Amino acid sequence: MSRPIRALAAAALLVPLAACSSSGSGGDSKPAAKTAGFPYTVTNCGVKTTYDAPPKRAVTMNQHTTEVMLELGLKDHIAGTAYLDDKVLPKYEKAYKSLPVLAKEYPSYEKLLSANPDFVYGGYASAFLAGDGRSRSALAKSGIESRLNVEGCAKKPVSMDDVYREVREVGSTFGVRARADRWVKGAQRELAATAKKSKDKKPLSVFVYDSGDKTAFTAGGRGIGNDIIERAGGRNIFAHVDKSFSDASWESVVERRPETILILDYGATTVAQKKKRLLEDPVLKDVPAVKNKRFAVLRLSDMVTGVRAPEAVRKLAAQL
Repeated sequence: MSRPIRALAAAALLVPLAACSSSGSGGDSKPAAKTAGFPYTVTNCGVKTTYDAPPKRAVTMNQHTTEVMLELGLKDHIAGTAYLDDKVLPKYEKAYKSLPVLAKEYPSYEKLLSANPDFVYGGYASAFLAGDGRSRSALAKSGIESRLNVEGCAKKPVSMDDVYREVREVGSTFGVRARADRWVKGAQRELAATAKKSKDKKPLSVFVYDSGDKTAFTAGGRGIGNDIIERAGGRNIFAHVDKSFSDASWESVVERRPETILILDYGATTVAQKKKRLLEDPVLKDVPAVKNKRFAVLRLSDMVTGVRAPEAVRKLAAQL
């Protein structure tokens, strides 16, 4: 759907400060103090960008992108944020409350432009839907660079290595690569400690229940959730599905006899309501996890390619 002419006029009026460039053109301006690590060139989801300096006015769309930025100490580079899945971690609350929230979910193109961004960081491909006027190419025409979380364009199963890559590339984009490297080293130590505790345990079969009534919306083998489950000592019963999340029939759940059900906590439906639905479904009465009332719980924001992933492994391992 095309946007009205007034939106295009707004885009022209709100061209952001030139903190970054994908063309490298622009003549020889007065020599400025170079920021260490710049110019920095990165190819993200097929889009190659060269940054001459860190972006100054970023808008984060989706919770995990916001948390990556806050973890890297980049609050002062965030001009606006949108789309919280549940709640930010307690350590980010103070910083998050100081940020302008542009919309409960995705902002309109006009609202996005009102923040005068020079960079937009999206967590899911839906952040850049062309039909909503927020495509990466449309943003580029307004002089706004962008980044999509690597899980949003992955061509193969996502792993913790992709989490490290995400954090390091964002760190490099904003001139804080050393801080990103320190976070990665800490994450690697945490994962190694978790692996040591569960190395001799037999993997438990796990069914991820996100939502659904007629069918089950569950985690497939493409997303970081599958890697989290495996590192925690589980085996995702739908790991063969080549999607991050997908619908599955309840019959296929029964057939695979999961020993544990991992409930994703978010939205208006509570964990207690989800448990009740599973325990009271006669179709599931002989599923080992239901018979033995074996449930684990993670936040939805734990199961995405962001800074929560290593901690999610530890939390799930403790429940398994």
